[in-house]
Amino acid sequence: MSENGKRLETLFLKHHTWLMQVSYNISKDMEVAEDLVGQLYIYLGEKENPKLYFADSFNLMYCRAFINSRFLNKAKRDKKVTYVEEYDTDDRDEVYDTDYDRKLESTYDSVISKLEGFKNTKMWASAQIAQMYWFNDYTLDEVAEEIGISKSTVFLSVKKIKQLLKETTENPFIKEN
Repeated sequence: MSENGKRLETLFLKHHTWLMQVSYNISKDMEVAEDLVGQLYIYLGEKENPKLYFADSFNLMYCRAFINSRFLNKAKRDKKVTYVEEYDTDDRDEVYDTDYDRKLESTYDSVISKLEGFKNTKMWASAQIAQMYWFNDYTLDEVAEEIGISKSTVFLSVKKIKQLLKETTENPFIKEN
């Protein structure tokens, strides 16, 4: 057993009752007192800080301060949170629109295939630039720097491809009534 484990055992065996009394005097609630002491044991077990050691156990004034601090933090947190027995709304869950999802996926596939199709036309350079910008984490400036062309050329290429795709691809985000 580690040094910290031995000290935790000693703290529990010699001082658990005192810690529970301190915790109860601070919180005035036995369940909260047990939680606070439990948090202290967990903290001391995980932290393994030799500066907290005293004699054969831990510094009891530190333990008392820890319990007090945790209780005050809990009280502040509880003031901010309002607990409600039951929360019921008249809103019902919206059914997942699988048709819309399929339409979105087919549009994406269509855009990708059109970009690939541009490779066989005079638009292949613009398509490659647009793909670099859209599918990588590049900004327009970074694309221009990567390729070694002007920023305006990159911007115009992306704009040209975007316009072509807009004209030839159905927009799935426009809902039909």
